[in-house]
Amino acid sequence: MQLEVLSIKGSKTGRKVDLPEEIFGAEPNNHVIYLAVKQFLAAQRQGTHKVKTRAEVKGASRKLHRQKGTGGSRKGNIRNPLYKGGGTIFGPKPHSYDIKLNRRVKDLAKISALSHKGKENAVLVVEDLKLEAPKTSVFATMLKDLKVNDKKALYLMSSIEENVFVSARNIPSVLATVLSDVNTYDVMNADVLVLTESAAKLFADLEEGVEA
Repeated sequence: MQLEVLSIKGSKTGRKVDLPEEIFGAEPNNHVIYLAVKQFLAAQRQGTHKVKTRAEVKGASRKLHRQKGTGGSRKGNIRNPLYKGGGTIFGPKPHSYDIKLNRRVKDLAKISALSHKGKENAVLVVEDLKLEAPKTSVFATMLKDLKVNDKKALYLMSSIEENVFVSARNIPSVLATVLSDVNTYDVMNADVLVLTESAAKLFADLEEGVEA
């Protein structure tokens, strides 16, 4: 998959980058994407929900009345779940929502997500942006020139550029991260994938390593 490298002004630079077909042209597996996204979203849940059982609520432990002979139903103490202020039956307890996935499944999910973006022509390669200081307006102008300012964009760098990262995080529709930290959810949640030229070359180097 060969893409033109665009300048931050949106014009062609004359340079091209070859992205590996093994990744961007692979046949996507939607089920493993589902599993990876499910795992990511589950990991965001704290799992700290908790209610009090009848052993934990306040109230005397005295039996309210004798077992038989009253004409009423059998009762325990005032902490009985049937009474107001009593304990909760089968309520939630703190637990983890983590889901285990094998490394190969997670890798396949990420490749499948990238493949979807490749098939949808939702991948752009832009020259590396260098900023001497954080400047959100510069980053926003670049997105406008690339005609992706009205879309959710995932901006991938080869290594962390602090000024670029800080500039991008002020824009709600943009997620800027390094290539090594990207996950399946981030790729699928974005409308367009914006690769810096250096990040795209990492993919090209990966392809050369496989062929060798």
